[in-house]
Amino acid sequence: MKAAVYGLGRFGSFWASCLRNAGCETIAYSRSEHPLPEGVRRASEEEVLNAPLLFFCVAISSFEDVLRRVGPSIGPDTIAMDTCSVKILPSRWMSDNIHNARSVIATHPMFGPDSGREGIKGLPLVMCPVSGKDEAYGEVRSLFLSMGLDVLEMSAEKHDEEAAYSQGVTHFVGRTLHQMGMKPTPIATQGYRNLMTIVEQTCNDPIQLFYDLQRYNPYAKEMRLSLQVAIEKVLNALRREEG
Repeated sequence: MKAAVYGLGRFGSFWASCLRNAGCETIAYSRSEHPLPEGVRRASEEEVLNAPLLFFCVAISSFEDVLRRVGPSIGPDTIAMDTCSVKILPSRWMSDNIHNARSVIATHPMFGPDSGREGIKGLPLVMCPVSGKDEAYGEVRSLFLSMGLDVLEMSAEKHDEEAAYSQGVTHFVGRTLHQMGMKPTPIATQGYRNLMTIVEQTCNDPIQLFYDLQRYNPYAKEMRLSLQVAIEKVLNALRREEG
């Protein structure tokens, strides 16, 4: 099967490699100059937009503008998908701007170049149907299962609510610990090493992803407030103990 990746940033390049390793004929397009992953062919924007499988791998904050520009050019035999880390707004943007595609599906691979460096088998991927669970949806689901992924099907609303308290809080804590200047130490406990892994994985991603996760997930503000309340409760308990 021919698969196309639109956007060759850090995740787009990684995802193109995953598709290539799964046996897909993989092509890619990027407006910026990025090196091509091994086995992936550079293609024109037109060819990518008319591929049987089209994965948008662009920043959440730029996705709506991209869709407004290229949505009308997506071919009638194309299954169009996003890979954004939030799902409510990207699903709405695709529905509003993609009208001629064979099918539209919102997806979120719940991993990246760091967490998937040893392979993606067994890692979770969320699917949220935008056009409904049609034949195309089943074909894509079968592809993901053949890649060894743990396919989770849910609504965009359910995804964003859960992601705010899993992915969202992880990135928030990782960036906060990075601001504290945490560094490896020879006396580190396993717990500390786990925290350093969180810092590494979240801060290797572009800072724009962190901002987008907080801005475009409607449940992120609630998560931050809950985290703030929890920290205050712990601090207050310590103050009481200190007298």
